[in-house]
Amino acid sequence: MSGPTEREGSTLFDNLIALRDRQRREQSDAVKVIHGDDVPVEVNSHGIMRWYLHPSMDGLATRALIYFVQEIPPGSSSGKQQNQGDVVHYILEGEGYTEIDGEIQRWSSGDVVVLPLKSEGVVFQHVNTSRTQTARLISVQANLVDVLGVDLGSGFEELEPAPEYVSQLGD
Repeated sequence: MSGPTEREGSTLFDNLIALRDRQRREQSDAVKVIHGDDVPVEVNSHGIMRWYLHPSMDGLATRALIYFVQEIPPGSSSGKQQNQGDVVHYILEGEGYTEIDGEIQRWSSGDVVVLPLKSEGVVFQHVNTSRTQTARLISVQANLVDVLGVDLGSGFEELEPAPEYVSQLGD
C-alpha cells in the first residue's frame, strides 16, 4: 500500500479534503440537463439504447444512477441478459412482456417492471408483442459499478444478442 504524495497532501485526511474540494469544483460546472436530442442512439448486443447516465460519462451532476432508454422495434426483443437484478424498467410506450428467470411478466404503457435482486442474478429479456408500435422502456439502477465492479457480485453477461445488433453485424 502506498502512502500519500506531497502533492496530494501530507495525510490521508488531507487527501480526503482535497478530493472534496475537487468534487465541489466539478459539481459547479457539471451538466444538470441532458437534452434528449443530444443523446446518441447506440445499437449494442442488448438492443437499441440511448444512455443518459452511465459510469463512463464524466462531467454530469450525478454518478449515482445508470439511466437509459431502450427502444424495441415491433415484433423484436432485447438481448437476453443475466445481471444482479434490482433494475427498474418504466414502460414509456408499447406492449409486450419481460421474461424473468423463465416467467413471463406482461406489460403495457405506464407499467413498471422490477427485476428482483438475487444473489445468483436474474436472467431477463424484453419482448415487444406489437406488430406496429416500437416499445420504449426507461431503465434505471443504482450505479454501484465503481464500488462493486460491473459483475456486482453475481455476474453480468449478455446471453443472447438483440436481433438489431445481429443484423447490424451482417451489414
